[in-house]
Amino acid sequence: FKHLILEEIKKGKRFVIIVGGGKICRNYQNALSKTIKTTNTDLDWIGIYTTRLNAEFVRMSFGEIAEDEIVLDPSKLPSFTKSIIIGAGWKPGWSTDYDAVMMAEQLRARRIVNLSNIEYVYDSDPKLNPNAKKIEKSSWANFRKLLPKSWISGLNSPFDPMAAEKAESLGIEVAIINGRNIDNLKNYLDGKDFLGTIIS
Repeated sequence: FKHLILEEIKKGKRFVIIVGGGKICRNYQNALSKTIKTTNTDLDWIGIYTTRLNAEFVRMSFGEIAEDEIVLDPSKLPSFTKSIIIGAGWKPGWSTDYDAVMMAEQLRARRIVNLSNIEYVYDSDPKLNPNAKKIEKSSWANFRKLLPKSWISGLNSPFDPMAAEKAESLGIEVAIINGRNIDNLKNYLDGKDFLGTIIS
């Protein structure tokens, strides 16, 4: 991933990378829930601090080409003087998907790439439904029908429903791509055919 981003920067591109909590976050949340009676706010804060540690790791891995501090408040972006800005979770009730949409709005970015562990979004859970159909392209209206009505901490959804609503209102395109397939991500960034779901 780092090598690909560095190659794209050589072409004149710049990136805002919002780092999520992933499986580590859910492991912490599950463990905490077994020790105390947790609230959504408790679980949110565990998730937020997990994203911040993950984000510091990513920021340090890029060295001097990344801004010196990770962005914790997506409504207050630093001067974009370097090639990369790294962001993390902000506050309870907000997902990193929503943070990404907020930053895109401020920077007038038209595209967000959501790196996940799935090749495509499906019309139903393929683990439960062997006849689930992959979705290569979708309107925001149709995509949002697949999502829960609201976001809660640890929600395992292809995209935060509140972030989806905001992205739709701003006319932002979101590509959901398997982050483990770096060559495929390169194809998307280079405007070539790729595996993944486009929502616009």
